[in-house]
Amino acid sequence: MSKNHKGNVIIIGAGIAGLSSAYYLLKDGWQVTVLEKDNGKNNCSYGNAGMIVPSHFTPLAAPGIVAQGVKWMLNSKSPFYVRPSLNLGLIDWGLKFLKHANEKHVERNAEAIRDLNLASSKLYDQLAAEEGFDFELRQNGILMLYKSKEVEHEEIELSEKANRLGLDTQVLDRNGVQELEPNLKIDTLGAVLYKCDGIMYPPKLMQELTTYLLNNGVEFHYDTEVNGFETTGNKIKSAVTNKGNFQGDEFVVTGGAALGKIGSKLNLKLPLMPGKGYSFMYNPEEGTSMNHASLLLEARVAVTPMNNQIRFSGTMELGPANDKIYANRVKGIVESIPKYYPDIQIDYPQDIWFGYRPCSPDGLPYLGRTKKYSNVSVAGGGGMMGLSLGPAFGQSIAKILSNEKTASNISGFNPDRFQ
Repeated sequence: MSKNHKGNVIIIGAGIAGLSSAYYLLKDGWQVTVLEKDNGKNNCSYGNAGMIVPSHFTPLAAPGIVAQGVKWMLNSKSPFYVRPSLNLGLIDWGLKFLKHANEKHVERNAEAIRDLNLASSKLYDQLAAEEGFDFELRQNGILMLYKSKEVEHEEIELSEKANRLGLDTQVLDRNGVQELEPNLKIDTLGAVLYKCDGIMYPPKLMQELTTYLLNNGVEFHYDTEVNGFETTGNKIKSAVTNKGNFQGDEFVVTGGAALGKIGSKLNLKLPLMPGKGYSFMYNPEEGTSMNHASLLLEARVAVTPMNNQIRFSGTMELGPANDKIYANRVKGIVESIPKYYPDIQIDYPQDIWFGYRPCSPDGLPYLGRTKKYSNVSVAGGGGMMGLSLGPAFGQSIAKILSNEKTASNISGFNPDRFQ
C-alpha cells in the first residue's frame, strides 16, 4: 500500500462500485471516507447472480429487445417488464433507450465493454489471491443453455462474434453439456460455454472488502444520506448529509440505482431506471452438486452454485422503484427451472430477495470525470454487469484521480454524454 497521502476522497455509496473504488484509492495513497444511505448489508451487490461476464459485450439496448420486450409484457410471468407509467423520467429513459437499440450502437461499444469486463476479471483473480479474501471465485466458465432451434441459431451467431472479439467459447451439443454436469440431468438442445466467464459468492466478497477497508483506516458512515453539496466555483467543497457535512479533496459518486438522484443534486444528467430483479437460494440434494453456472436463455434465468447452495435469479422490471414482490414474476423463475434441470423441483420460495440494477438507457455504464466539476468522478450504471465491473470501476477511478491512463478505453462511458 502506498504511504503517500494524496488527499481526502469522499465516496458516495457502499455497493461494489463504492467499495472497489475505496480499495484501489486506499492502495494508491488516498484517505477514504464512504457515505452509505442504508446499513450497507443488503444492496444489489449482495443478492445478485454473482457472475463475472466478459460474455455480456452486447448492451441492454440492443436490436430486437424492443420487439421481444413487447411480447414479454403480455405475459405476467415473463422475465422482462416495463411497468406502464406517466412518470416523466421513465418516458425520457424509454425514448433514449429506443434511440440506442440498434446494431451500430452494439458494434461501436462491444470492444470497450469486453475490455472493461476482462480487466475486471483479472483484478478479481488478483484480489482472490490476497490474504483475507476467499469469496469462492470460480473461473470455469458459464453455460448458455438453450432449448429451441431459434435461440440455438442466435446464440451460435453471438458466440462467433465473441470469438472475433477474442473471447474463448465452445459450442456444445446435448451430450457435451451433460458431460460437464454428471451429477444433474439437463434437458437442453445444447449450449455455448463461455470459458472467459466466472462466478463468486457476492456476500463474502462484500463482507471481506468491507473488513479489509475498515482494518486499513477507511471510514464508513452508514444511514448517511447525501442531500446536497457545497460548492466553490467549479469545485465541490463538501457533501451535505443528514449527519453533517463531509469535506473532501475529491468526490466519487456511485450509489447504485440511486446514482441518478445523487447526480441530479450536482445538476448532472445521469438517466437511470431501476431494473428490479429477484433471487432465492436452493439447497441441493446430496449427490446433485452443480459444476457450472448457467443462463437459461429462453427464460432469462441465471443459475449459480455458491455457498454449497444454488442461487436462482432473474426478471427485469423497469420502472420507478417499489418494494412489492410480484409473485407471478417469481413463479416464472420457479417454473422455468425444471424445464432445463428436471431433477430440481422447487416450491414457491419463502425467502425472496429483490434489488435494483442501475440501468442506463444506452446499456453502458457511467465511468469517468465530469467536466462540470474539477473534483467529481462517477462510477456506476452497470446494469446487469455491476458486480462483474466492480474492480475495473475502482481501478479506473484510482487512475483518473492520479491523472494516469486507465487500463482500457472508457471514453464511451463518459458521464457527461447525456448533458
